[in-house]
Amino acid sequence: MGCWKNTKSNTWTFPTLILCLYGFFYMMKPSEPFLTPYLTGPDKNLTIDEVTNQVFPVWTYSYLALLVPVFLITDYLRYKPILLIQGISFIVTWLLLLFAHGLVAMQLVEFFYGMVTATEVAYYAYIYSVVSADHYQRVTSYCRSITLVAATLAAVLGQLLVSLADVSYFHLNAITLASVSLAFVCSFLLPMPQKSMFFHRKGVSETLPQPDKAGAGPSSNTSSSCQQDKGCAPADTGPTPAQQAQQPEPQHHVLRVLVQLGKDLKDCYSSRKLLYWSLWWALATAGFNQVVNYIQVLWDFRAPSHSSAVYNGAVEAVATFLSSVTSFTVAYVKMNWDLFGELALGIFSTMDAVSLFLMHFTTNIWLCYASYLIFKASYMLLITIATFQIAVNLSMERYALMFGLNNFTALVIQTILTVVAVDSKGLGLDIVTQFLIYGSYFSVIAGIFLIRSICMLVSRKCNRKTVRFWKEPQNLNEHKSKEQTATGCETRL
Repeated sequence: MGCWKNTKSNTWTFPTLILCLYGFFYMMKPSEPFLTPYLTGPDKNLTIDEVTNQVFPVWTYSYLALLVPVFLITDYLRYKPILLIQGISFIVTWLLLLFAHGLVAMQLVEFFYGMVTATEVAYYAYIYSVVSADHYQRVTSYCRSITLVAATLAAVLGQLLVSLADVSYFHLNAITLASVSLAFVCSFLLPMPQKSMFFHRKGVSETLPQPDKAGAGPSSNTSSSCQQDKGCAPADTGPTPAQQAQQPEPQHHVLRVLVQLGKDLKDCYSSRKLLYWSLWWALATAGFNQVVNYIQVLWDFRAPSHSSAVYNGAVEAVATFLSSVTSFTVAYVKMNWDLFGELALGIFSTMDAVSLFLMHFTTNIWLCYASYLIFKASYMLLITIATFQIAVNLSMERYALMFGLNNFTALVIQTILTVVAVDSKGLGLDIVTQFLIYGSYFSVIAGIFLIRSICMLVSRKCNRKTVRFWKEPQNLNEHKSKEQTATGCETRL
């Protein structure tokens, strides 16, 4: 029986199934679209200004403080312990949200939710340590799709319960607590990985991948054909004494890995193309997270929840669906992204800016909803393109590094926005003025990439004309030379 369980846990299907269940339950949060009405309602009785300027900013600060150490510790501890920590953080967050009261308690809620967000990297990285490279594409699709499905279902369920069954926000949060508790139980069933991307690399523990060897990377991460088929070694086996003797001292190994990570990052960002795509990623993600974090406050300002019908769940469900559709269509768009990619960044960033300005100036809640749908769909379209452009020429390890650093940079920018515009110790702007700032912010992003893309296109056209200009005299000289040769032949005849 034990052997059967061990064999079962080593196949790629078992950990993928358990991880998908974990992802489904941790994203099944029907109360999330209604957080602001819950905090400002009779349950918690906070003011809209307290929520905006004193509660929500704590999440940004917590996320920033925890992101880098969690990113490194996640790999060092091989993912599963971090998933357990995430599950505990989920439970603590919703226990506080249900039973604690007062401003400080809600700030503590945001701190623990910052830990939840920081540990999210373990969910997406875990599966690559327990399956072979042959299954990467399939399991990535499963793990990401299940979270989108769960988020959509949760938003729809929350909206139906609020609108049709008149379920209170308190009971919605109780349902969420039950869901994240099931996610925590699922995390115990996950097999413990024996390898990770950086600190526990199988067979190549001393070195990290070279920049141009992404195609050869997957096969080197496994030490035998059995591991390629089964995904990883049994969870209860460890290195032999001979292997332990060959391993470097832990302190030296960690230092060596960190130095190599620094060199890899330097090599990645030396590419101008990757640098500009990463720049957009960081700038746009900072603005996007800021908008998503405070959009419920704007909706509650335009249509107060205590006197108006709340459709936050329906809007989030439609937004998630549209985001999935726009991301899916990227796979079928045939375009020279090297030439027109930055132009697309500029155009769709302009659409984001217009949407945010519309949210600022309109007093109609339905226009606010529609603008948010356009904003989120546009961002998801572009982030999918940016992800592909960055990942296409990189190994998975280097992509993970750039992903982590880009998100960290975005979080630093978001923290600056929060400190300056939102926090009560800064300007403490009201929510409507904040969206004017965010619209201006995306206008700057759009301007940067529109100007750069136009310069690129003009430069390319000028280069073509220059090449044509120099080729024409050369072709004319060749033609004259041929005529002279032909004339000379005729004369001799």
